[in-house]
Amino acid sequence: MSADRTFHVVEAIVDGDAAGATVRRRWSDDFKERAVTAALEPGVNVSAVARQMGVSPSQLFGWRRQALAKGPVATSLPEGVEVVAAVPRPVPVVEISMCGAVIRVAADVVEADLRRVLRAVRQS
Repeated sequence: MSADRTFHVVEAIVDGDAAGATVRRRWSDDFKERAVTAALEPGVNVSAVARQMGVSPSQLFGWRRQALAKGPVATSLPEGVEVVAAVPRPVPVVEISMCGAVIRVAADVVEADLRRVLRAVRQS
């Protein structure tokens, strides 16, 4: 702000060829599919795959997460064996408050095991 309390607007126009200017890249669905398939191979380092393919690791992790969220993804191994990678579904949890303790168990807990835990909490 100047002494007479007015503002001056300065506009900077950067030439498109300037250093640091980035262009948003659009990846084809085929490229994304190949990248995700490679990233889902057993024992693979996803970041290394991303670097080899010229993609940011965070971008490949995002594509992989989106693909897995849609359901099972088939990947083909070199020997022609198909492996299906699926997103694990969250297991329902039962929460029990008792004697000042909160006990969280999976809905498929064995009844005898749950009885033992509840008995131990009551006795403590």
